[in-house]
Formats: sequence, structure tokens, C-alpha cells
Amino acid sequence: MKKILKELLEEKITIEEAEILLKTNSILELDEIANFDKNRENRTGFPEAILAQGKEYEDLIAIIKGYFNEEESERENSKEKSVLEKSVLITRLTKKLYLKLEKDLEYLKNEGFKLNYNHKARILKISGPKAIAISPKYGKIGIITAGTSDIAIGEEARVIVEEGGCEVLTSYDVGVAGIHRLFPQIAKMIEEKVQAIIVCAGMEGALPSVVAGLVDVPVIGVPTSVGYGVGGKGKAALYAMLQSCAPGIAVVNIDNGFGAGVFALTLAKNNK
Repeated sequence: MKKILKELLEEKITIEEAEILLKTNSILELDEIANFDKNRENRTGFPEAILAQGKEYEDLIAIIKGYFNEEESERENSKEKSVLEKSVLITRLTKKLYLKLEKDLEYLKNEGFKLNYNHKARILKISGPKAIAISPKYGKIGIITAGTSDIAIGEEARVIVEEGGCEVLTSYDVGVAGIHRLFPQIAKMIEEKVQAIIVCAGMEGALPSVVAGLVDVPVIGVPTSVGYGVGGKGKAALYAMLQSCAPGIAVVNIDNGFGAGVFALTLAKNNK
């Protein structure tokens, strides 16, 4: 960035050329496998996330190693946060793949990097040795799941929200099949002044509508792939949430806890 700005000041490049170079400079090319957005945290407030699902293992390990093997001189000369101070999330990572990654990334652990794997969320967090623990600064978000089968998606959302700087209040297994369990949990969240509530539900997907009819904060519905027969694999839950008569519901795609977490973070940051 300094080099580009210097060339602009010396009138070696135009403003338009500088703008293009600054945009492209934020993308780190990794062996033509992936474009790694190393400035995502500065721009959006949460760290880069790599989706492990669907990637060949060799490509996944190349992306991770490529990020942490960024030129040492660039780290030292930059006034921005280096990878030694940042965290990277690997999402939808199975335990089997994590155990394999842990062995191949042993050299990072020897250099002081920390690997923290949440087996429910299936998210691996890799933190640099200089990374500072994230403290809540954008308020609180509630996360509710209808059943225990929805917890994995709720946990995925929780990790993302906490990594973005929000405190999380969770209440799991409080679906409409035993609706009496729900009301005390919602009351607690409202008392704690949550800024949004993420509701994960499968089967008929009724829970977000119930919650939205009781609260005055945004509700983010996450249909989960829990269900069978007609409308199975989360389709019935998705349709029900999209057709909800309760106002104030935003709906993400099936099993998209990550997207729900990011959307909740956006709401919290803009309401700060």
C-alpha cells in the first residue's frame, strides 16, 4: 500500500490506477487455488473464514499454509495487523480432517500459533501468537435452537458472533414440542437487551414465527436439515419461515449458521 501511495504522490500513476492497485493489493493470490481476502477483518469486523467443505485436502492445506507463509518482510514493514496478530476460521471441518490438519500444522503450533477446534460447530480457529483475546464490544445476540439436532448450526452461529465481538446468550432445545420451555428463555434474553435473536429449527420450522411474535428485536430464522419425508432436508422449515405471518423475520439458507451469525453481527455493529 505504501508503495502504491508513494507512486501516486510522485505522479507515476494516476488516481484511477492507484484505486485499482489498492483493490487488487488486498487479495493474496495462493498458487491459483484461492483468492485470500487478507483485509476482511478490517473491512467487515470478523476474520477471514475458509470453507473446508467440498475442498480437496491438498488445496485446503495449501490455502492455510499460504496465508501463514506470507512474506516475513511484508509483515515486519506493515503497520497493519500481521497474520501473527490475526485469527483465521476454517468452517465445516470434520473431526477426521481436523486431526489430519493438526498433524500437518504442527510447525505452526511450534511457532506459538494456537489451534482451537469446536467439534459441535465444526470450526477450527487458528490464532497467531500475538493475537489478543476478543472481548465483547458490540452488545449481545441471542441464539435459540428448537431441538438438540439443531445445536451444531447454533454453535456455528455462536462462534462467528463471538469472533465478531458480540456476547452470546444461548438456549438450546426449546422448540414448540415443549413450548413451555421457551418463554423464560426469551424473557431472559429481552432482559439482557439482546439486539437480535437467531432461531435455528428443522422439521416444520415453526419456532422463528413464535419467537418473532413475542419480541421487538429482529429475528433471524435458520432452517436446518432436520426432517424427513415430504419437505425433508430442511425444505419444509425453509418454506415455513419464508411464509411466516410474524413480521420482523429474516431467513438465511438451510443450515447457514455462518450467514446468520454474520447478519446478526452487522445488525449489532450498526446499532452500537
